Amino acid sequence: MPHLQGTQHHLLSRGSVYHMLIGYSRVSTHDQDLTIQRERLAHCDQLFEETASGTDAARPQLQACLNFVRKDDILIITRLDRLARSVLHLHQIAEILKRKDVQLHVLDQGVKTDDATGRMLFGMLAVIAQFETELRAERQREGIEKAKRNGIYGGRKKKLKPAEALTLYQERLQGDAISVLMRRYGIGKAACYRYIEAGKLLAAPQAAD
Repeated sequence: MPHLQGTQHHLLSRGSVYHMLIGYSRVSTHDQDLTIQRERLAHCDQLFEETASGTDAARPQLQACLNFVRKDDILIITRLDRLARSVLHLHQIAEILKRKDVQLHVLDQGVKTDDATGRMLFGMLAVIAQFETELRAERQREGIEKAKRNGIYGGRKKKLKPAEALTLYQERLQGDAISVLMRRYGIGKAACYRYIEAGKLLAAPQAAD
Protein backbone atom coordinates (compact mmCIF):
# COMPACT_ATOMS: atom_id res chain seq x y z
CA MET A 1 0.00 0.00 0.00
CA PRO A 2 1.13 3.58 -0.57
CA HIS A 3 2.84 5.11 2.45
CA LEU A 4 1.26 8.53 3.07
CA GLN A 5 3.74 11.19 4.10
CA GLY A 6 1.20 14.00 4.28
CA THR A 7 -1.59 15.73 2.40
CA GLN A 8 -0.15 19.23 1.98
CA HIS A 9 0.57 20.07 -1.67
CA HIS A 10 3.88 21.78 -2.35
CA LEU A 11 4.22 25.06 -4.20
CA LEU A 12 7.51 24.76 -6.09
CA SER A 13 9.45 27.00 -8.41
CA ARG A 14 7.68 26.12 -11.68
CA GLY A 15 5.49 29.23 -11.97
CA SER A 16 2.50 29.20 -9.65
CA VAL A 17 1.47 25.59 -10.33
CA TYR A 18 0.56 23.42 -7.36
CA HIS A 19 1.71 19.86 -7.65
CA MET A 20 2.58 16.86 -5.51
CA LEU A 21 5.90 15.22 -4.82
CA ILE A 22 5.48 11.47 -5.27
CA GLY A 23 8.18 9.10 -4.02
CA TYR A 24 8.86 5.54 -5.08
CA SER A 25 11.22 3.22 -3.19
CA ARG A 26 12.15 -0.42 -3.73
CA VAL A 27 14.28 -3.15 -2.20
CA SER A 28 14.95 -6.53 -3.79
CA THR A 29 14.29 -8.86 -0.83
CA HIS A 30 12.47 -8.87 2.49
CA ASP A 31 15.88 -9.05 4.22
CA GLN A 32 16.68 -5.56 2.97
CA ASP A 33 15.46 -2.39 4.65
CA LEU A 34 13.57 0.51 3.13
CA THR A 35 14.48 2.86 5.99
CA ILE A 36 17.27 4.77 4.20
CA GLN A 37 15.18 5.36 1.07
CA ARG A 38 12.19 6.25 3.25
CA GLU A 39 14.19 8.86 5.12
CA ARG A 40 15.53 10.42 1.91
CA LEU A 41 12.02 10.60 0.47
CA ALA A 42 10.43 11.90 3.65
CA HIS A 43 9.67 15.26 2.02
CA CYS A 44 7.32 13.61 -0.48
CA ASP A 45 3.56 14.02 -0.18
CA GLN A 46 3.04 10.35 -0.88
CA LEU A 47 5.41 7.39 -0.99
CA PHE A 48 4.91 4.10 -2.78
CA GLU A 49 7.05 1.24 -1.41
CA GLU A 50 7.82 -2.13 -2.92
CA THR A 51 9.79 -5.33 -2.31
CA ALA A 52 10.62 -6.84 -5.68
CA SER A 53 13.66 -8.12 -7.54
CA GLY A 54 15.38 -5.76 -9.95
CA THR A 55 14.38 -8.07 -12.84
CA ASP A 56 10.84 -8.76 -11.61
CA ALA A 57 8.19 -7.53 -14.05
CA ALA A 58 5.42 -7.67 -11.43
CA ARG A 59 5.60 -4.41 -9.50
CA PRO A 60 2.07 -3.48 -8.40
CA GLN A 61 3.20 -0.48 -6.34
CA LEU A 62 5.15 0.97 -9.26
CA GLN A 63 2.09 0.58 -11.45
CA ALA A 64 -0.06 2.19 -8.75
CA CYS A 65 2.45 5.06 -8.55
CA LEU A 66 2.40 5.62 -12.32
CA ASN A 67 -1.39 5.55 -12.29
CA PHE A 68 -1.49 8.03 -9.39
CA VAL A 69 0.77 10.78 -10.74
CA ARG A 70 -0.84 13.57 -12.72
CA LYS A 71 0.12 16.68 -14.67
CA ASP A 72 2.82 18.81 -12.99
CA ASP A 73 3.62 16.23 -10.30
CA ILE A 74 7.24 15.22 -9.67
CA LEU A 75 8.20 11.57 -9.23
CA ILE A 76 11.24 11.24 -6.96
CA ILE A 77 13.50 8.20 -6.53
CA THR A 78 16.87 7.76 -4.84
CA ARG A 79 18.60 5.89 -7.72
CA LEU A 80 17.69 4.91 -11.26
CA ASP A 81 18.05 1.19 -10.54
CA ARG A 82 15.25 1.48 -7.95
CA LEU A 83 12.78 2.38 -10.70
CA ALA A 84 13.25 0.13 -13.72
CA ARG A 85 14.51 -3.37 -14.55
CA SER A 86 16.18 -2.47 -17.88
CA VAL A 87 16.95 0.43 -20.20
CA LEU A 88 13.87 -0.44 -22.26
CA HIS A 89 11.68 -0.48 -19.15
CA LEU A 90 13.16 2.82 -18.01
CA HIS A 91 12.38 4.48 -21.32
CA GLN A 92 8.85 3.06 -21.24
CA ILE A 93 8.37 4.68 -17.83
CA ALA A 94 9.89 7.91 -19.15
CA GLU A 95 7.36 7.93 -21.99
CA ILE A 96 4.49 7.45 -19.53
CA LEU A 97 5.75 10.35 -17.41
CA LYS A 98 6.25 12.54 -20.48
CA ARG A 99 2.74 11.78 -21.71
CA LYS A 100 1.31 12.70 -18.31
CA ASP A 101 3.54 15.79 -18.07
CA VAL A 102 5.24 14.48 -14.91
CA GLN A 103 8.89 15.24 -14.14
CA LEU A 104 11.38 12.74 -12.71
CA HIS A 105 14.02 13.60 -10.11
CA VAL A 106 16.78 11.10 -9.22
CA LEU A 107 18.49 12.15 -6.00
CA ASP A 108 21.80 10.24 -6.15
CA GLN A 109 22.60 11.08 -9.77
CA GLY A 110 21.20 14.60 -9.58
CA VAL A 111 18.95 14.01 -12.60
CA LYS A 112 15.98 16.28 -13.23
CA THR A 113 14.04 15.85 -16.45
CA ASP A 114 12.70 19.41 -16.30
CA ASP A 115 15.19 20.54 -18.97
CA ALA A 116 17.08 19.22 -22.00
CA THR A 117 20.33 18.69 -20.08
CA GLY A 118 18.56 16.63 -17.43
CA ARG A 119 16.82 14.52 -20.08
CA MET A 120 20.12 13.88 -21.86
CA LEU A 121 21.80 12.87 -18.59
CA PHE A 122 18.85 10.64 -17.80
CA GLY A 123 19.36 8.74 -21.07
CA MET A 124 23.10 8.37 -20.51
CA LEU A 125 22.69 7.12 -16.95
CA ALA A 126 20.02 4.66 -18.05
CA VAL A 127 22.51 2.99 -20.40
CA ILE A 128 25.22 2.99 -17.71
CA ALA A 129 22.83 1.50 -15.13
CA GLN A 130 21.89 -1.29 -17.55
CA PHE A 131 25.58 -1.98 -18.26
CA GLU A 132 26.36 -2.19 -14.53
CA THR A 133 23.44 -4.57 -13.95
CA GLU A 134 24.59 -6.86 -16.75
CA LEU A 135 28.18 -6.69 -15.52
CA ARG A 136 27.14 -7.71 -12.00
CA ALA A 137 25.14 -10.63 -13.41
CA GLU A 138 28.09 -11.73 -15.54
CA ARG A 139 30.46 -11.59 -12.57
CA GLN A 140 28.00 -13.58 -10.49
CA ARG A 141 27.78 -16.28 -13.17
CA GLU A 142 31.57 -16.39 -13.43
CA GLY A 143 31.85 -16.69 -9.63
CA ILE A 144 29.38 -19.57 -9.55
CA GLU A 145 31.20 -21.39 -12.35
CA LYS A 146 34.52 -20.93 -10.57
CA ALA A 147 33.02 -22.19 -7.31
CA LYS A 148 31.62 -25.23 -9.09
CA ARG A 149 35.04 -26.01 -10.60
CA ASN A 150 36.56 -25.78 -7.13
CA GLY A 151 33.88 -28.01 -5.68
CA ILE A 152 32.43 -25.43 -3.31
CA TYR A 153 29.06 -24.68 -4.91
CA GLY A 154 26.08 -26.69 -5.94
CA GLY A 155 22.66 -26.44 -4.34
CA ARG A 156 21.85 -28.86 -1.52
CA LYS A 157 24.86 -29.84 0.55
CA LYS A 158 25.98 -33.41 0.00
CA LYS A 159 26.01 -35.70 3.02
CA LEU A 160 28.58 -38.47 3.07
CA LYS A 161 27.90 -41.91 4.48
CA PRO A 162 30.13 -43.15 7.33
CA ALA A 163 31.97 -45.49 4.96
CA GLU A 164 32.66 -42.57 2.59
CA ALA A 165 33.93 -40.41 5.47
CA LEU A 166 36.29 -43.19 6.50
CA THR A 167 37.56 -43.57 2.92
CA LEU A 168 38.02 -39.80 2.63
CA TYR A 169 40.07 -39.79 5.84
CA GLN A 170 42.24 -42.64 4.61
CA GLU A 171 42.80 -40.90 1.26
CA ARG A 172 43.85 -37.78 3.13
CA LEU A 173 46.35 -39.84 5.13
CA GLN A 174 47.73 -41.15 1.85
CA GLY A 175 48.46 -37.56 0.79
CA ASP A 176 45.48 -36.54 -1.34
CA ALA A 177 45.08 -32.75 -1.32
CA ILE A 178 42.04 -31.12 0.26
CA SER A 179 41.08 -29.55 -3.08
CA VAL A 180 41.21 -32.99 -4.73
CA LEU A 181 39.00 -34.50 -2.03
CA MET A 182 36.55 -31.59 -2.33
CA ARG A 183 36.10 -32.21 -6.04
CA ARG A 184 36.01 -35.96 -5.67
CA TYR A 185 33.24 -35.94 -3.06
CA GLY A 186 31.46 -32.78 -4.18
CA ILE A 187 31.77 -31.03 -0.82
CA GLY A 188 33.07 -27.70 0.46
CA LYS A 189 36.31 -27.08 2.32
CA ALA A 190 34.75 -26.85 5.79
CA ALA A 191 32.72 -30.01 5.20
CA CYS A 192 35.83 -31.80 3.98
CA TYR A 193 37.65 -31.10 7.25
CA ARG A 194 34.60 -32.19 9.26
CA TYR A 195 34.46 -35.49 7.41
CA ILE A 196 38.20 -35.98 7.94
CA GLU A 197 37.63 -35.67 11.69
CA ALA A 198 34.63 -38.00 11.49
CA GLY A 199 36.67 -40.52 9.50
CA LYS A 200 39.44 -40.29 12.10
CA LEU A 201 36.95 -41.23 14.84
CA LEU A 202 35.60 -44.07 12.74
CA ALA A 203 39.12 -45.37 12.12
CA ALA A 204 40.04 -45.35 15.83
CA PRO A 205 38.09 -48.49 16.81
CA GLN A 206 39.59 -50.37 13.83
CA ALA A 207 43.08 -49.44 15.00
CA ALA A 208 42.24 -50.66 18.52
CA ASP A 209 41.15 -54.04 17.16
